[in-house]
Amino acid sequence: MPVDVIKVGPLGPYDNNAYVIVDSATKQSIVVDAPFGSEKTVEAAQGSDVQMIVVTHRHGDHWANIDLVKERLGAPVWCHEGDRAPYAAKVFDTLQDGAEVVLGESAVRVIHTPGHTPGSICLLVADAAGGPVLISGDTLFPGGPGRSDTPAALREMVGSIASLLLVLPDETRVYPGHGANTTIADAKREHAVYASKAHPADQSGDVTWEG
Repeated sequence: MPVDVIKVGPLGPYDNNAYVIVDSATKQSIVVDAPFGSEKTVEAAQGSDVQMIVVTHRHGDHWANIDLVKERLGAPVWCHEGDRAPYAAKVFDTLQDGAEVVLGESAVRVIHTPGHTPGSICLLVADAAGGPVLISGDTLFPGGPGRSDTPAALREMVGSIASLLLVLPDETRVYPGHGANTTIADAKREHAVYASKAHPADQSGDVTWEG
């Protein structure tokens, strides 16, 4: 069954996006990420039955309002085991690669995409129009991957994107942790430009596919 994906943002000083995934049939929902300004996310979740709060990765801007969201919504917090340590006291349990989270009559698939952080995850759902939607955290953006701290992290993230995300249907809409949306079709075209070129061994940081 399809879901409604509500995008909330930009929020806070880093222009974060948060999301509410709502099962159309039962109104059960999942809240994704808890940046500064999450009062708006809590408001967007009203009228749904929030089952869990999922944080896409461990960077502080995505956890900034976790206490507020947890208190207001009364739901448990989940993340990937690779990013649990900094927030262990707040995390109820972890989500592993390939997990299918049942949400009412729908399902949300977890895709572990390490690189931006060791425990970065994306969430794949089918929206109310029947099309696939990928909530990509800070792994994939319009025009490039997320920021990388080291060359090894960049290589890992690009590998995660190429092997796990770019194999999704072209029509998949990509909803990132900051900024505008994109599609897998656009990401594949842009990544092909990047893959056709040689890159410095020490490349990392803010990288664009076509830069």
